[in-house]
Amino acid sequence: MTILEIFLIGIGLSMDAFAVSITDGLCCTNLKKPQMFGIADCFGVFQGLMPLLGFFLGKAFERYICTFDHWIALVLLGYIGGKMIWDAVRVEEESGEYPLTFRLLITQGIATSIDALAVGVSFAALPDVNIWTSAILICCTTFAFSLVGVIFGKRVGTKLGSRAQLVGGIILVCIGLKIFIEHMFFAG
Repeated sequence: MTILEIFLIGIGLSMDAFAVSITDGLCCTNLKKPQMFGIADCFGVFQGLMPLLGFFLGKAFERYICTFDHWIALVLLGYIGGKMIWDAVRVEEESGEYPLTFRLLITQGIATSIDALAVGVSFAALPDVNIWTSAILICCTTFAFSLVGVIFGKRVGTKLGSRAQLVGGIILVCIGLKIFIEHMFFAG
């Protein structure tokens, strides 16, 4: 597998993290540079670790992982997004800011990288994949896309004001549904 092919896979895998990082920027407009880098780091690390984990789990577990990965993403992103929508609709707090906790960020990182686990399993079946190079390239690609996403989301979020949390929650629920629908109806 060529570096270009791995890079393109990395772009594809990073799209969910990109969208969620936009949501984080939308809802947390008071983010400072270290926090924005932390969000990008989290998504990059999870996207890099999951192919490694999938690769080492190997082909033996592929059908089990692929059987429920979309359900995990749907539940995690649906829960996070649903809670954001609920919080936005009920009485708003003084600040209107959505608290992006470490636990929430880790949950987002896991939810957006589950498909990378399946990619790692498929890499195990290919004879010409250097898993370490692949994982590092996927990690770096996701980091870059996530950093751009959170910066973009922060800029747009300041314009949306209190509606940013509602928009962010809707986006997360839609990403969860997209992952679920793709796996249920379009997986080949």
